[in-house]
Amino acid sequence: MVGWLKALAYGAGAMAVVGLAALVALQERLVYVPALPGLARAYPITPDRLRLIYENVWLRAVDGVRLHSWFIRHSPTCRGPTILFFQENAGNIAHRLEFVRLMMQRLQCNVFMLSYRGYGESDGYPSQKGITDDAQAALDHLVQRKDIDTSRIIVFGRSLGGAVGAVLVKNNPDKVSALILENTFTSILDMAGIMLPFLRWFIGGSSSKGPKLLNCVVRSPWSTLDIIAEVKQPILFFSGLQDELVPPSHMRLLYDKAFEQNRNCRFVDFPSGMHMDTWISGGDRYWRTIQLFLNQYAPEDQSCDASCKSEIADDGGAEE
Repeated sequence: MVGWLKALAYGAGAMAVVGLAALVALQERLVYVPALPGLARAYPITPDRLRLIYENVWLRAVDGVRLHSWFIRHSPTCRGPTILFFQENAGNIAHRLEFVRLMMQRLQCNVFMLSYRGYGESDGYPSQKGITDDAQAALDHLVQRKDIDTSRIIVFGRSLGGAVGAVLVKNNPDKVSALILENTFTSILDMAGIMLPFLRWFIGGSSSKGPKLLNCVVRSPWSTLDIIAEVKQPILFFSGLQDELVPPSHMRLLYDKAFEQNRNCRFVDFPSGMHMDTWISGGDRYWRTIQLFLNQYAPEDQSCDASCKSEIADDGGAEE
């Protein structure tokens, strides 16, 4: 009996060691998914398929990695606000084009879409440090452009993109007007315990009560809960209450943490919103909330008058 128990203990220990080794070696593949299962990494479509005015923009991150992005212009005559959009972890920017098309129609904005390193046509391999540098390169490009209103740059991040955006906005308080977060996690450390429950007592963010013995092996912790308290700009939090990937409680924790230091925060939930479709299920309320937020914190330049709005109407009008 004793021998059997020893064998069981040794076996469990060996499995734990193997599991830990796999976690250390493969963690980037769990966090970053440049290609959706069964699909190529290449862009399935480009913005011209949706009749969007755009340009390919090639950037260099501070470490020399070459990055691809799309600058999608609302119209030649209306500068409008510019939204720097950071996507979720899976797929590439082409998979977000329908969302961006509707965003431009409803908000009369330009949109800058960055391919993180290792995604789409960008070189390199994704990591927290690398993607943070990529985001900075995108913002640095925008603030140097002469064809946009650089006083009206808004960062919008969904899921992983929210973690990316929070770091960028915290690091650039004078370059960004506001931040929008949608279905973002408190940290990858907390998500590890959700995706792999056996890790819950060994990995966790600042809100976790476990011993956190394995935090040191996580190379991309993306500790948004710690970052958000340092963001000074206005923040809009969007939470889909049916989110099947990131528990909605994460968004509430982020809001509560931010509100302790920043009263220019607003939290809006959508009862039927899931991780990827909150912008669809939210309907008109989703877009009206963003528009009101932009009106308050990135007000419209009077030079963008009714002629700009008429171009939107000519393009098919608003959708819900």
